[in-house]
Amino acid sequence: MDDKKLAIIATKGSLDWAYPPFILASTAAALGYETQIFFTFYGLQLLKKDLSLEVTPLGNPGMPMPMGMDKWFPVLGMTLPGMQGLMTSMMKKKMKDKGVASIEELRALCQEAEVKMIACQMTVDLFDMERSQFIDGVEYAGAAAFFEFAGDSDICLYI
Repeated sequence: MDDKKLAIIATKGSLDWAYPPFILASTAAALGYETQIFFTFYGLQLLKKDLSLEVTPLGNPGMPMPMGMDKWFPVLGMTLPGMQGLMTSMMKKKMKDKGVASIEELRALCQEAEVKMIACQMTVDLFDMERSQFIDGVEYAGAAAFFEFAGDSDICLYI
């Protein structure tokens, strides 16, 4: 029997969207899946050595807000200076308090579990990014190379 395969396409580069690909990939690898994550467009932020990921409730109406703010605080208030930093700090604290690993820890766990992390070469070129910005062990390829793996995968997720 062939090994099970999981293919993930990571396209978002905010703190809240960084968790799903790394949690799912590390879990799948622990369950014996051969796993690849293809990072493209803003998802490339998740591969940077120096992470400065933030979360914003603006444009994310499903985000639970502290103190019931989603019921009484106007959406326009989320555009006030400092709100994004405040919400990022609150989310990081909540994750830590609940015992959820940091993005750096989850990413390292994926590397230890031999999850293949592929940076979209076209997007790296498009955004004039340097390979030196990214963590060690990242592979660079185009979408066609990822499709070879994804086409044979048991599960393919777009995040």
